[in-house]
Amino acid sequence: MGESLNGLKRSIMCGECREEHIGQKITVMGWVQRKRNLGGLVFVDLRDREGILQVVFGEEINEEAFKKADLVKPEYVIAVQGELVQRQSPNKGIPTGMVELKGESIKILSESQTPPIYIKENLDASENIRLKYRYLDLRRPDMQEKLIVRHKAAKVIRDFLDENRFLEMETPMLTKSTPEGARDYLVPSRNYPGKFYALPQSPQIFKQLLMVSGFDRYFQIVKCFRDEDLRANRQPEFTQVDIEMSFVDMEDVLEVNERLIQRLFKEVKGIDVQLPIKRMPYDDAMSKYGSDKPDLRFGMEINNISEVVKDCGFAVFKGAIDAGGSVRAIVAEGCADMGRKKVDKLGEFVKTYRAKGLAWIALKEDGIKSPIAKFFSEEELNSIIEAAGAKTGDLILIVADKDEVVLQSLGALRLELAKQLELLKDNNEFNFVWITDFPQFEYNEEEDRYVAKHHPFTMPKKEDMHLLETDPAKVRAEAYDIVLNGEELGGGSIRIHESDVQEKMFKALGFTKESAWERFGFLLEAFQYGPPPHGGIAYGLDRIVMFLTGTDNIKDVIAFPKNQNAFCPMSEAPNVVDEKQLKELGIEISVKED
Repeated sequence: MGESLNGLKRSIMCGECREEHIGQKITVMGWVQRKRNLGGLVFVDLRDREGILQVVFGEEINEEAFKKADLVKPEYVIAVQGELVQRQSPNKGIPTGMVELKGESIKILSESQTPPIYIKENLDASENIRLKYRYLDLRRPDMQEKLIVRHKAAKVIRDFLDENRFLEMETPMLTKSTPEGARDYLVPSRNYPGKFYALPQSPQIFKQLLMVSGFDRYFQIVKCFRDEDLRANRQPEFTQVDIEMSFVDMEDVLEVNERLIQRLFKEVKGIDVQLPIKRMPYDDAMSKYGSDKPDLRFGMEINNISEVVKDCGFAVFKGAIDAGGSVRAIVAEGCADMGRKKVDKLGEFVKTYRAKGLAWIALKEDGIKSPIAKFFSEEELNSIIEAAGAKTGDLILIVADKDEVVLQSLGALRLELAKQLELLKDNNEFNFVWITDFPQFEYNEEEDRYVAKHHPFTMPKKEDMHLLETDPAKVRAEAYDIVLNGEELGGGSIRIHESDVQEKMFKALGFTKESAWERFGFLLEAFQYGPPPHGGIAYGLDRIVMFLTGTDNIKDVIAFPKNQNAFCPMSEAPNVVDEKQLKELGIEISVKED
């Protein structure tokens, strides 16, 4: 049976007690981590958000408190009063390990059943059990620390942007569906039967309207929603740090954001980010690393060896080049003696990226070993080795196909090898890079049209503007992504603010003037009234906090996430609703047959 506080006030957090507080009478409150009865003494480890404090109860200290302390169990909530003293057996493993509290009185504020999961760090329990009992999972110190870091990160971002004259402003959660990108989450309207709001995938249009409104610098830390099939580290709802600036070019946006990144990682993580951050054109990132979010903490760059094999007698290589593709290689240093089974598995790995196979050349101490060596002269083999940048002891891995397949498969193989070879096992490096000069468009074979690589409001590079109508595939964008250790932290662009350019952009995307106005009319109309040049960026806050806390699971940095099926085991959302609610909305449920 729990007791009320009856005016009892906590005077200090458990985890804040230190040697300078010795001799003080204090009151602490928290959860019982564990209890140990040693006969004449009862020891209780009391836990709150700040840490754990050892409390000792004894007959000689206070007999009534001693007896009551023996009744408590793990996860009981208690209040304890007493004197803080030097700990008899110090524990240097915890911040409070030099002190302990003599329990002179105790109140049991609430009792607890035996928890279905252990409240301890590094819990080994299934994810769905953790999510079902998330309120217990969040009591664990390592989980609380991650969410405290999230708070600190958001505060640093807010403070920095406020100091740099950005205004925090809200944009609507209920807006219009503008299908371009992932699926929208739709919200039916009771007042407008048959019509729907959409939850925002990002505040893109509204933040541009705030620039038209003259607010000059805006930011927001905001929830966004995308109804898409979940992959690793994706959630149906996520948090974005949204930033927009007027009267700027790309250099202005990158400069202020580099200072933001530097401040954030220094204040929260103690990491010194060196400025300026390296820049890499999109084409270089793809050709060297097979990815527009390259991990630069290790080498193993992709080398194009097409020129030295274009006239060779090996039909696989020659056929790929003649068909407009390429032959490229990566070098696994010191892996010449890798077993055949492992190499064959790497061949199966690249096939999952549509590559037809993997050729290899092992530069062993006693000579070259390769199943394709017989197709080449000694001079040709030496040219391949030189073009690949390999030396004795290395393993050359080669893919020949369309450029898209070659780069994607070797980019993935590069990361897989780094994992297998444990190249990053003890690597605490934070390697940032700006990726710039993205293509303005990418071709969607299913829809048989070009779609925007970023979004339809991204400004094309001035020098490529003349290609918008004649050769859209060659148009580059004033767009930029910030990448850290192979993960995209954020991306943005300079926006189109001229109506004629926006109309050309829509035309290149296959929109008629009427369909463009139907979808984006309120933005296009606003642009008739003096829009300023503007641009911005949006970061994934969840992903940033993952780096700041060292976790590889996005669910660890979100208080109440969904599972991989976009379901919440705790609240059981999504779920059915009353028939009455459906009738009010004019909705009938049609259940699909299996």
